Amino acid sequence: MSQRELVVLGTASQVPTRHRNHNGYLLRWDGEGLLLDPGEGTQRQMLHAGVSATQITRIGVTHFHGDHCLGLAGVIQRINLDRVPHPVDVYFPASGEVFFHRLRHATAFHETAVLRPHPVEEAGPLPVPGARFTLDAVRLSHPVESFGYRLAEPDGRRLVPERLAEFGIFGPAVGRLQHQGSVELDGRTVTLEEVSEPRPGQRFAFVMDTRLCDGVGELAEGADLLVIEATFLDADAHLAREHGHLTAGQAAQVAARAGVRTLVLTHFSQRYPDLAGHLAEARRYFDGEIVVATDLARVPVPPRR
Repeated sequence: MSQRELVVLGTASQVPTRHRNHNGYLLRWDGEGLLLDPGEGTQRQMLHAGVSATQITRIGVTHFHGDHCLGLAGVIQRINLDRVPHPVDVYFPASGEVFFHRLRHATAFHETAVLRPHPVEEAGPLPVPGARFTLDAVRLSHPVESFGYRLAEPDGRRLVPERLAEFGIFGPAVGRLQHQGSVELDGRTVTLEEVSEPRPGQRFAFVMDTRLCDGVGELAEGADLLVIEATFLDADAHLAREHGHLTAGQAAQVAARAGVRTLVLTHFSQRYPDLAGHLAEARRYFDGEIVVATDLARVPVPPRR
């Protein structure tokens, strides 16, 4: 199983259907689990997907419309019921802090876990204690305050075996080279740059309820995996604009301009029982991998470039 993958817990927009639960997404990233926009029913979807509360290390809420947050109460209580041993960081728009506290304390329960709230007041880097990645919030355009999230792994370097062999570096010397940046060998210093090449860090972007705006492109730029709402089709673009949403065509055009590798469309209106139109519309603009998300699907982060 991939160590970096998206577990889709729900794909509906405002109204769930027989086949689509309200929103919910778990990004598994090495040892971390970032739960995004847990809508109503998320706890049960986790059970169906084989996801446990102990896998959740962080929670991100883009905005406080019910289909993106009503599952928060149950998830938080489950985290406490299961006595999750690590702190769980929670990110959400500061303007909706009252809703966060209402959901957190919706009913009586015994608190055993540590939740660390991080209200997001403005776009920019977010605190990610202990993480080996950065997490940024970017402002979007919706009737209520909404932020998208972008996770980025730092760029690194990849050792080239042929160059190591050329310099006669093997065994423990390889480890010293990686940790120290250079190694002494036969009277000369060999640097890491001489035996390696740049390795771009992977990028993940999460774009939920929004009209087209600068923030959508900023989030998507260079993403290996872009999860983006496609509530409507282009024929209903006037509804998308009026209600603060995107069409499948708009999402695909953004992905094409941003150099996205895998495009995941989700957050579908109940008016579309068949999603073949979303795939066809997106394919007109984007020639990379397109995933029309379905509940309980698992989407791997593409291999490194």
